[in-house]
Amino acid sequence: MSNDHDEKKEKTVTIYIDGTAYEVPKKDDISYTEVVTLADPTFPQNPQNTYSVNYTHGHGNKPEGILAPGASVKVKEGMRFRVNKTGPVSYTHLTLPTS
Repeated sequence: MSNDHDEKKEKTVTIYIDGTAYEVPKKDDISYTEVVTLADPTFPQNPQNTYSVNYTHGHGNKPEGILAPGASVKVKEGMRFRVNKTGPVSYTHLTLPTS
């Protein structure tokens, strides 16, 4: 017979983002947006901010790499992510072609 804590633990994995432990649902993938939002909870309200996301301790076929915007990676117990803000996206410097 298992208790509620054991059942919860079986349905989650612990990942580390910038050294902080997070319990996340045990599922196939975790997305760039999910990782960045854990690192910076204001990200959904500030999508103009950009981040670089690197990971290590992943699955055997892809144990380390870069998680790009729009991408996801298979989540694994003990996986580590490094999230660095690279800046806000600014469109004010763009010059549109004229006819």
